[in-house]
Amino acid sequence: MANNSFRSSKRGGQAEANHSGPEFGCSLKELRALMELKGPEGVSHIQDVYGDVGALCAKLRTSPVNGLDGTPEDIARRREEFGQNLIPPKKPKTFLHLVWEALQDVTLIILEVAAVISLSLSLYNPPDTRTENCGRAAGGVEDEGEAEAGWIEGAAILLSVVCVVLVTAFNDWSKEKQFRGLQSRIEQEQRFSVVRGGQLLHVLVSEILVGDVAQVKYGDLLPADGVLIQGNDLKVDESSLTGESDHVKKTLDKDPMLLAGTHVMEGSGKMLVTAVGVNSQTGIIFTLLGAADQEEDDEEEKGKKEKKKEEKKKERERKKKEKKDKSKDGVAVEMQPLNDDGEKKKPNLPKKEKSVLQGKLTKLAVQIGKAGLFMSGITVIILISLFVVDTFWVQGLPWVSECVPVYIQFFVKFFIIGVTVLVVAVPEGLPLAVTISLAYSVKKMMKDNNLVRHLDACETMGNATAICSDKTGTLTMNRMTVVQAYLAGRHYRTVPEPDLIPPRVLDLLLLGIGVNCAYTTKIMPPEKEGGLPRQVGNKTECALLGFSLDLHRDYQAVRNQIPEERLFKVYTFNSVRKSMSTVLRNADGSYQMFSKGASEILLKKCCTILTASGEAKAFKPRDRDEVMQQVVEPMASEGLRTICLAYRDFPPADGEPDWDNEADILTALTCVCVVGIEDPVRPEVPDAIRKCQRAGITVRMVTGDNINTARAIATKCGILNPGDDFLCMEGREFNRRIRNELSEIEQERIDKIWPKLRVLARSSPTDKHTLVKGIIDSTVLEQRQVVAVTGDGTNDGPALKKADVGFAMGIAGTDVAKEASDIILTDDNFSSIVKAVMWGRNVYDSISKFLQFQLTVNVVAVIVAFTGACITQDSPLKAVQMLWVNLIMDTLASLALATEPPTEALLLRKPYGRNKPLISRTMMKNILGHGVYQLITIFTLLFAGEKLLNIDCGRNAPLHAPPSEHYTIVFNTFVLMQLFNEINARKIHGERNVFDGIFNNPIFCSIVLSTFIIQFVIVQFGGKPFSCVSLSVDQWLWCVFLGFGSLLWGQLVSTIPTSRLKFLKTAGHGTQQEEIPEEELDEMDDLDEIDHAEMELRRGQVLWCRGLNRIQTQIRVVNAFRDTMSPYEGLETPESRSSIHNFMTHPEFRIEDSEPHIPLIDDNDGDDDDAPTKRNSMATPHSLASPNQNNNNALERILPLHLGAPPHASSSGPCPGSPLHSLETSL
Repeated sequence: MANNSFRSSKRGGQAEANHSGPEFGCSLKELRALMELKGPEGVSHIQDVYGDVGALCAKLRTSPVNGLDGTPEDIARRREEFGQNLIPPKKPKTFLHLVWEALQDVTLIILEVAAVISLSLSLYNPPDTRTENCGRAAGGVEDEGEAEAGWIEGAAILLSVVCVVLVTAFNDWSKEKQFRGLQSRIEQEQRFSVVRGGQLLHVLVSEILVGDVAQVKYGDLLPADGVLIQGNDLKVDESSLTGESDHVKKTLDKDPMLLAGTHVMEGSGKMLVTAVGVNSQTGIIFTLLGAADQEEDDEEEKGKKEKKKEEKKKERERKKKEKKDKSKDGVAVEMQPLNDDGEKKKPNLPKKEKSVLQGKLTKLAVQIGKAGLFMSGITVIILISLFVVDTFWVQGLPWVSECVPVYIQFFVKFFIIGVTVLVVAVPEGLPLAVTISLAYSVKKMMKDNNLVRHLDACETMGNATAICSDKTGTLTMNRMTVVQAYLAGRHYRTVPEPDLIPPRVLDLLLLGIGVNCAYTTKIMPPEKEGGLPRQVGNKTECALLGFSLDLHRDYQAVRNQIPEERLFKVYTFNSVRKSMSTVLRNADGSYQMFSKGASEILLKKCCTILTASGEAKAFKPRDRDEVMQQVVEPMASEGLRTICLAYRDFPPADGEPDWDNEADILTALTCVCVVGIEDPVRPEVPDAIRKCQRAGITVRMVTGDNINTARAIATKCGILNPGDDFLCMEGREFNRRIRNELSEIEQERIDKIWPKLRVLARSSPTDKHTLVKGIIDSTVLEQRQVVAVTGDGTNDGPALKKADVGFAMGIAGTDVAKEASDIILTDDNFSSIVKAVMWGRNVYDSISKFLQFQLTVNVVAVIVAFTGACITQDSPLKAVQMLWVNLIMDTLASLALATEPPTEALLLRKPYGRNKPLISRTMMKNILGHGVYQLITIFTLLFAGEKLLNIDCGRNAPLHAPPSEHYTIVFNTFVLMQLFNEINARKIHGERNVFDGIFNNPIFCSIVLSTFIIQFVIVQFGGKPFSCVSLSVDQWLWCVFLGFGSLLWGQLVSTIPTSRLKFLKTAGHGTQQEEIPEEELDEMDDLDEIDHAEMELRRGQVLWCRGLNRIQTQIRVVNAFRDTMSPYEGLETPESRSSIHNFMTHPEFRIEDSEPHIPLIDDNDGDDDDAPTKRNSMATPHSLASPNQNNNNALERILPLHLGAPPHASSSGPCPGSPLHSLETSL
């Protein structure tokens, strides 16, 4: 290595002399070209052009050992020369763009058109028309000035449309801003380990430079392109760039190229960063995509000439994008430009189904919208009919052409009334309420240590019925210390003094701990005086390093003596090995290997053990059982994690071992010691788990630890309580129970286990995924389970993605886990999950509160407008007033009710589940109850108000009549009733005290207050545009009194028990399977969605698949003898029979050739098949037996054949997995 460095620096110097650039020995272009090469090509290019990686380091003015100097000048120079590790995000939408988008709303467009027509007609005034000829309704306007003020209504409508649009655009803008804030927050979380000036630093991903030496380890998401300097068993998942799912092994001599956005799945190493940001391979692709978008925009401006070309181009770009989307899965967060909505360009992950709440809301909004459209249509038709009948029939007036503008003006007025009914009926505030509620929750959840990556996860969490949690770090503190040890034949209950341990044992122990823990793991001095030492890196390894410090020995001295470069080979820890081993090469050519791992696994591989004298003695199975019973199990039952440390010598006489044959290498070990590591339970966890259980959420622990340790910790946490009838099992046992004889996982078998399973120990990531999938797919319980999963390792990725909500650990979690998750726990603490549940339920309740309020307004406003229009030929609430009401109940109410903070009371009820309607019967009672009160009040005022309050009647006013006190009081009372009802809407479960906690929500108080003030201003000073006149103090008091009445009425409504009101229906259910169109179903299948579809179809599928399986088995049996005579002999491989699809298309097995018209499933099958359950009873094709024979006869015909088969067909007897064996089991 030293030689290389020396040679290369000389060569680097020469290259520099010839190179035009004074700074670096290679240009940006050269490095980009280098990174485009793969595998062996890259190796040969490095050798031909640079000599080796050391020489490349020299050209980039960096040291493979100490990294960059890290001086500000050097950093600035590199940034200038090679760029920054950032890809500029797409520009956010401008405010004007958002205004334009808000204007696209259909109802607003209709209103605008109506307002413009109204304006133009009011301005058009034919000189000689005498309105008396045009009927009663048109005449009777005394004041000329008033008649000319007809334009005001049209202008006011336009003005209120502008208000609505600006508010919507502002909301969108702030939402986008929040997304960008969240984005930058996620980016700041992303750090990476680099060596600068000989020190290991954690720098922001955006600050990584070309020439940096980065430490790469298991679980990392690579932030830049680079070349491997040194690697230990390094395997990388490059599927995000290449689409190849196999892990690629990275070595210096075969494939040293590491690319940004790929995941390190195993091992560790160092890499020299050679390309960052837009110059990395991922960056180049993103730049192309960005350019493609830009070109499309330019093309559109050029006009229609190149339309065809443009379409082709777009198609190409789209395909390119799709290809890229697949690869975008794991690009480092820094690398993800923002899309139009300000969200990260999300990879095209197999994402979960549309969020439960969104599904219910969309459906409800559509239903309400349809009803509103129907009502508004009827209103317009009735108004026009009444007008025509009254004018031409009752008054008997002739059709006069001069009166046409007046008639049109009336029609436009009716049309405007119809549209305002529609505007009030359509709940366009629903999506806004959801967005505000979620955005507010997400912001607040950050304070509760939940960083939400996908908005809908926040709401899904409120429905969670099960949490599958890791143990280490989530339930425990992830601060591990060795508290017990079994050393030199003696079990120490506390860490022993070093002089009690034989010197040889102590030396081997310290050497093993020093070299066989990742060199990135360290114990650092405490940050605060008197604090605990800081643990950096893997916490189990930290415990072992701490153990060596407790023995008054310094592990760093061992590492200085044997630097990482001198390690001969490292078998890194992974979930399959459950151990880690490091091989050292000695001067005499011998090798020494140190191993550490799970005690029950490693002890089986030990054949000797070190004794009190320091010598090794034989370690027989009997001795092993004794150690297991007397040492390992007692430690585990106290909740300690047990780790065995062992070593093995390879003498030079035996020759070079085959290092790739792990099974041979990892045997014949000598046990040095077994340690018990304590990881104390977090103090707040037992309480959090109690809250979960009270809230109807089952907590399960899924851990890789020993079953005794897991059981002890589960008991401490309260997951298991003494006397509970729950299951604790190991992954191996779990797998045995859920698989059938053919080793296939069966849902029914999982269904027998999961409801009682509380602890799954020694589980692999696959077990975790299987369990999560099994619970989600289960139909045992009436409700579909909503599962949350926590994970921190790379291997937890599949389970995190499969879960409804995936929680990744912010501190201990790997980049891969974070990428697959929906929420990141910034403090790795289980109690933060409970807060997420609270926020999720709160979102749900906030939306329900808003719905209860909005639907009351909807029902009342629509009925008032409709009946008022039909009886008095004019809506009591004018278009502008309706728009103000719409603004109150949509934007302002969604802000007020969607920002209610959560309370502990939310955890006292069971989860709502996926099928719970949005509007419960209690809410329906409230909506109808308050609707009745408001309608009675409004109609009393409308038809008898002038007598009661002694004012002029405002009904049947002519076209441009001035506003009346009568209608102003109706409008004012209506708005005040809504304001007081907003306070009622704060409670949706029939609680009496609607003021409870009202001052905890300043937003609510300020909105109610400001709405009241604006209403006062509108009534007193609104005048003609708002069709209002100022009211006296008495009239105001009457309005406030009637409004306040809705609070008193609310108390009356809540006294009526909901159970008595059987006629009430719920509303806002999720979409049922049969309501989904077929095309959407196909799309859903493509997306690998977990859907109600799966739930509904599961039974049929199970039967069908079993049937095919049985057919397959029998046809395999038949063909076992046919093989000798088959014309296709030799063409078929065993694999081609493993899938029913291959099977059906294989020339020999064309079932349809024989009798295509005969059904495949036998009707009698259920009766004569003795399977364990009805669902298991399956069928075979009749094409193998005659149509009138049942299955068992078919089998009888096949079996004798088998017995007389040629010797080679069944000479070995029915071994498991053979056709005959599976046939016997099915019999």
